[in-house]
Order: sequence, then structure tokens, then C-alpha cells
Amino acid sequence: MTLLWQLALIIFATKSAGYLSQRLGQPRVLGEILVGILIGPAILGWIEFTHTLETFSELGVIFLMFFAGLETNMKDLRDNKKPAIAVALMGIFVPFIGGYLVGHFMGLGMIASLFIGIVFSATSVSISVQTFRELNVLQSRESITVLGAAVVDDIVVMMGLAIMLSLTVADDVSLSMVLLKQVIFFVVIIALSWKVVPFITKRFIKSTQALLVFGILLCLSYAYFADAMGISNIIGAFIAGLSLSSMPKKDAFEEEFAPAIFTLFVPVFFAGIGLSVNFTGLAEHWLLVIVLSIVAIATKLIGSAIGARLTGFDTRGSLIIGAAMISRGEVALITASIGLSAGIISQAYFTPIIIAVIVTTLVTPPLLKRLIKK
Repeated sequence: MTLLWQLALIIFATKSAGYLSQRLGQPRVLGEILVGILIGPAILGWIEFTHTLETFSELGVIFLMFFAGLETNMKDLRDNKKPAIAVALMGIFVPFIGGYLVGHFMGLGMIASLFIGIVFSATSVSISVQTFRELNVLQSRESITVLGAAVVDDIVVMMGLAIMLSLTVADDVSLSMVLLKQVIFFVVIIALSWKVVPFITKRFIKSTQALLVFGILLCLSYAYFADAMGISNIIGAFIAGLSLSSMPKKDAFEEEFAPAIFTLFVPVFFAGIGLSVNFTGLAEHWLLVIVLSIVAIATKLIGSAIGARLTGFDTRGSLIIGAAMISRGEVALITASIGLSAGIISQAYFTPIIIAVIVTTLVTPPLLKRLIKK
């Protein structure tokens, strides 16, 4: 019964807050995240972010990225591969240097400073995807570039994390094994998406209902396989959607599947970001939180925008891409948690880093909307 009450409250709160946010000229997703902070442990304490809610939240972001892939044109993605790579690499390099310098000036050791750089290098575009969707620009060149850059970013950051763990605290982490897993993942996924998925859909999928079942199975399977190979599960979900993006029954599939996903699972994901906020220890490290937040926002915005500008985007387009890459989301949260459990950073610095990650998530929707509408 507790779960039913929690889900009912989250759905009501997120939909109400999203509507209010929209009336105030902000993206709905911003209100949905903020109301999670309000009803969560940080303020009112009505709902705790339990393991069950965390599972709902994970399914929410997986399906959100699946739909992002479903609505992406494969040709557009191929045409923008060079900007995507440039945006990803510059969006990693500049935040990495910024994070390292912050750690150095805080008096942390070289390893801990490098680790902060890795956390700052991560990106999670699920928040940006929803904002692009709300503004009806999910198929724009900027959005396509951001989605491609997110894939490259995830690969490089996971490699960097593996290198750090292999050189420091985790003797069982092999860099060659990490690279091998990533190669296996992309070889298998490309082969399946290029040959097997089209064959199945043409030969066996004769109805929208059959495509619905197949699409869900494909999404969850790709997400699981990505996670098992050391890659973010949302990358697997995005590629699953991409492999179905040219299917004839795609529109009917979306009409059948989207309402349930965007009514139940996705709101729990956005509220879950707010529910995970904890202000414990904030008073002691408020200045550090401010510095970390500013550096995290500025370095990702500048680095990604430079990458876009170097590959032909105008200033406005470059800033839109830079803003869309700011959010660190669940990727940075997971990376920071690994650093805490491995003893690379202490709890005293873990909380400020987490709050800075949350700040990047809150800043992204309104900034992105302002730049797109300008």
C-alpha cells in the first residue's frame, strides 16, 4: 500500500508542478525535479527514495532514452558524427581540467583531484532530451549532435574511470578487459541492429501489438547488455530505439506505448532526482558547493560549445549544444558513488559533489529553453 500511495503522490505532484512550471515560462521537467526535492527527505520528508522507487526511476530514464532513439533519424546521426565527437571530446577535456584544478586548490591529493575531473567530465542528456521534446526540437541538428556526443562521452568517461581504478585501488580492474567489453558491445549491437532487428520486424512483426512487445523486449535487453559490458544502460536503450526508428509502424507504436511511460515511469525518474537530494553537511561546505557548481556548469558549457563551434555550428547553436551537455545526472552520481566506496574521496567531499551535480541538472532546462527560444 505504501508504494501505491507514493506513486499516486509522485504522479500528482509532478504533473501539477510541471503544469505550474510551464505556466511560469519554464520547462515542465524543472518543476518535476523541484517538486521531488520538496516532497522528499530534503524538505517535507513525505517520501523516501526507496529501492523500489529507484527501480521505477531507472525504468523511466531507460524508456525516455529509448523514445529519444526512436525519434532520431539515423541519417542525421551519421551526418553529424564529426560534430558529436568534437563536442564530446572538448566537453570532456575542459571539465576534466576544471575539476582537477578545483581538487588541487582544495588541497586534495592528485588521485582525488583527477577523480573529480572524471566526475565533471560525465554527462547525462536525459534531462535535455525531455526539454528538446517539450520544445518540439528533438529532431534538430543540435539535438542529434547532443545525442551522438552523449554516446561518445559515456565511453570515454567509463574508460577514464577504469584507468583510475586499475592504477589505484582496484587490483581486479583490467583496462584491457574494459576496452574489450566495449568493443564486444558495439560489435554485437551493430550486428543485431543492422541485420537481425530489421529481419525480425519485416518477417514476424505484423501488428502494432507485436511491435510493442518486441520493442519493450529489445529496449530492456539492450539496456541490460550495455550495463553488463560497463556502459550506461541508457546508451543501450537509446540504440534500441534507434534500431526501430525506421520501422513502418513506429508512429502507431509510440501512440500505444508513450502514454503509459510518460505518465508513470518518467515522472518517477524526474521526481527521483529531487528525492535523492540531501542537504546534510551543506552548511559546512556551502562555499565549496558554489565553486563546484560554477566550475561544473561553466566548463561543460564552454568545452562542448567550443567543440560545436569548431565543427561548423554558429554561436547560438554552439551554446544550445553546450547547455544541453551541462547536466551530469545519474552518470556522475554513479561515478561519484564508485569513488566514495573505493575510498578515493571522503564523505565530506562526496556531499558537495553530489549537490553540484544536482545543480547542473536544475540549471539545464531553463538555460536550454532560453537559448532555444531566443
